[in-house]
Amino acid sequence: MEVILLQDIQNLGSKDDIIKVKDGYGRNYLIPQKMAIVANSSTKKVLAENIRQRAHKEAKLKDQALALASQLEGKEVVIGAKTSSSGKIFGSVNTIQLAEAINKLGFEIDRKQIRIAEDSIKEVGKYTAKIKLHKEVIVDFNFEVVSE
Repeated sequence: MEVILLQDIQNLGSKDDIIKVKDGYGRNYLIPQKMAIVANSSTKKVLAENIRQRAHKEAKLKDQALALASQLEGKEVVIGAKTSSSGKIFGSVNTIQLAEAINKLGFEIDRKQIRIAEDSIKEVGKYTAKIKLHKEVIVDFNFEVVSE
């Protein structure tokens, strides 16, 4: 039996894949759980049209992400933190603080898009974070932590 997956299923396939499964598995599990639909000629045509439209939207989103990436390059943010006399930060600097500082520059970046290479930043200094604007567009962003 051929089915079109409606969501990613581990060890089986990803969304919109057309795969062959045993009849019982498709009829008794995948289709009732709304994880797949039967792949016939009409559903294959609908899938092809959806993929074509999604590719167009995806290209537009990627172009927007590349434009934002070019604007972010070369920018640097300074984050103030309370520190001891030796330069150790009370607490740590995290992605929430970094996202707020970037948003003050006029960019709409969510904290979930930011990855800081170090586990936690506990000292003043210069650091680099990676901002994932799109699944194919990742920007290195420099920031500095200073004592308040």
